[in-house]
Formats: sequence, structure tokens, C-alpha cells
Amino acid sequence: MLLIHCPYCQEERPELEFRNAGEAHIERPKNIAEISDEAFEGFFFIRDNPKGVSYERWRHIHGCARFFNAVRDTVSDKFVTTYKSGEPRVAVARGDDGVVRVAGEQQ
Repeated sequence: MLLIHCPYCQEERPELEFRNAGEAHIERPKNIAEISDEAFEGFFFIRDNPKGVSYERWRHIHGCARFFNAVRDTVSDKFVTTYKSGEPRVAVARGDDGVVRVAGEQQ
């Protein structure tokens, strides 16, 4: 079982308490009623699904019920870091040992 750190509760909790809410850092169109069908499809349905580092939104549904962002390595399924919604994207890098870490952290 994965343990996920909630940046609001400041605890690591079992993954069963959380729900994935899709890709993080998606900007909603300013006037969604006026965009083309293709642009709406791109915003609403098309998401990245990378092999490697993925920036995701999660919700702590059985805790504080708040949304937050997480960086997860989809190759190993390990969470690199979590951070509060509204905070800027955290820079990460894959080290020489193959492990993804927050940029600047020691191996």
C-alpha cells in the first residue's frame, strides 16, 4: 500500500484515503462558452499520460477533503513530493541512480 503525504494535514496516510483528480496545473479557458469544440475537447478530455514524472491533483477525501498537487514517478509509482494547490510547480530531476527527487536534494 502506498502512503501519501497530505500537505494540509501534514501526515502520511494510506492511499485509500485519497482520490486522483487528474492532471495538475491545467488552466481553465477564460470564456469557455465561446471556445471551439476542438479547444473544448482539448481542455476537457485530452491529458498527458507520461511514462516517468507526472504532475497530478489529488484529494484527501477521508481527511481534510482538500485538493493538493503531487509529483509521482509513474515508472516506480512512488510519490516524489506533494504540495498545496496554488503553489508553483515543483522542479524534479532523475538522479544517476534512476530515482526521481526534488531538484537540488542530495542522493
